Amino acid sequence: MKREFRLSTRREFFGQSAAALALLNAIAAQRAAGAPAPTKNPFAYDVSRLEKTDPALLAYEEVARWPAPHSPARRLGLGPDGTVFVCSGHYVTAMSRSGERQMDIALSAPPECVAVAEDGTVFVGLREHIEVFDANGRRRASWDVPDRKSWLTALAVSGNDVFAADAGQRVLLRYDRAGRLVARLGEKNKERGVPGFIVPSPFFDVKLAPDGLLRVTNPGRHRVELYTPEGDFEGAWGEASMGITGFCGCCNPISLALLPDGRCVTGEKGLPRVKVYRADGRLESVVAGVESFTANARACGPSDCTRGGLDAVADAQGRVYVLDRVTGDVRVMQRKA
Repeated sequence: MKREFRLSTRREFFGQSAAALALLNAIAAQRAAGAPAPTKNPFAYDVSRLEKTDPALLAYEEVARWPAPHSPARRLGLGPDGTVFVCSGHYVTAMSRSGERQMDIALSAPPECVAVAEDGTVFVGLREHIEVFDANGRRRASWDVPDRKSWLTALAVSGNDVFAADAGQRVLLRYDRAGRLVARLGEKNKERGVPGFIVPSPFFDVKLAPDGLLRVTNPGRHRVELYTPEGDFEGAWGEASMGITGFCGCCNPISLALLPDGRCVTGEKGLPRVKVYRADGRLESVVAGVESFTANARACGPSDCTRGGLDAVADAQGRVYVLDRVTGDVRVMQRKA
């Protein structure tokens, strides 16, 4: 069952209508007085000044680029040996870091996300269930999600657990490796100090860091949050800001990747950019800015924030693979010497 995400509130709708009416009245008054009509909309959402990244912040360079094998392209995953897994079309495809296709896993519906365990087991999140494949792509199991509102958007795998980010229910689902639902994490709980997730659109990501804590996007709060596997809230970083240090729009960041030393890579939509943050949440550098993703920047507008955006994974050598969800290109980014 398709879940529709509400993109604006009633108050926002009438506020936008009132602003538009005020502008029309102002133009009419100017014309009646013989004044020329304004050439620029004073209420326009102008982000052109943010579309150029400070060169001093750009610490990465593109060393390769290749197309996703199918269309549309949605998410990336990374195997323990550095194999890149691409969710595109009705397939999850294993590819080398140079873009050579190694294995196609055909699916009955478009995959939303993928995660690969140390033993090579491939976990694929479709919108309303999880499918499990062995390292050779043979289907081994299918796990149901116990809610018709579910919209799975990310998976993270540890030794004994699989964590699923459910944007529809706005919760993390913790499964054991046999497919049993063990717990629901991140639901608002004042007594435990858990703030709850705000997920305005189907972008909600989770990664398991080497320190044992989960890193989870809370896109409506414009930050990254830290949780124990048992669901204890350990802290957060990030802020709502149009500037390069923060996250803007209705819901960012939309994706996460972790570098080997614990730094966090974030992907955004609206103003598509990929950035690196230190463990304490301070911006360190930019992998790629808005100017690198012009088609992507045009795809996400005020009327539909579900299109566009960037996904990323990072390998053991610190290379960052960036998926442009609009063009379908995968870019291999390496830190400059």
